[in-house]
Amino acid sequence: MAEETMGEMPAKKKSGLVVTAVAVLAVTVIGGVGGWFVGKMLAPAVEPPKVEKAEDAAAPQGGDKKDEGLPKLATEENGVVQLEPITTNLAYPTDRWVRLEVALLFKQKPDVKLAEAIQQDIAVYLRTVSLQQIEGPRGFQYLKEDLEERADMISEGKVERLMFRTFVIQ
Repeated sequence: MAEETMGEMPAKKKSGLVVTAVAVLAVTVIGGVGGWFVGKMLAPAVEPPKVEKAEDAAAPQGGDKKDEGLPKLATEENGVVQLEPITTNLAYPTDRWVRLEVALLFKQKPDVKLAEAIQQDIAVYLRTVSLQQIEGPRGFQYLKEDLEERADMISEGKVERLMFRTFVIQ
């Protein structure tokens, strides 16, 4: 009799494996459907982009593109000159690169040649800076103050402020 009951045990283990697989599959399906439902509820409705016909694209535009949308803040009319991006390596470690986009706020009418001179000076100065000098918020603040001081000296007080647009160290 003991031998007859032992023969029935392996059949129960197979059904336990099947039950576990079905349970995992059911939980996966429920999770997927629930995620899709929550995503549909939270995601905004996005309209497909409007495609212009080839005829409309080839036709000359009557209005200026400047009139559309928000006006740019960095214009010479506002006394702001945005400099070209500056990319250079640091003094130490030499394999680290820095990319900087800066805008200058002039007190009176902006001078483009003066802005180019300031841009060149910033690039030269950044080649003398080490990574340890500009790490953290305090290092960034010191860098900003140094660059503002240099811009003030070169412009002889014509530049009111130096504004960072981007600052990336790689």
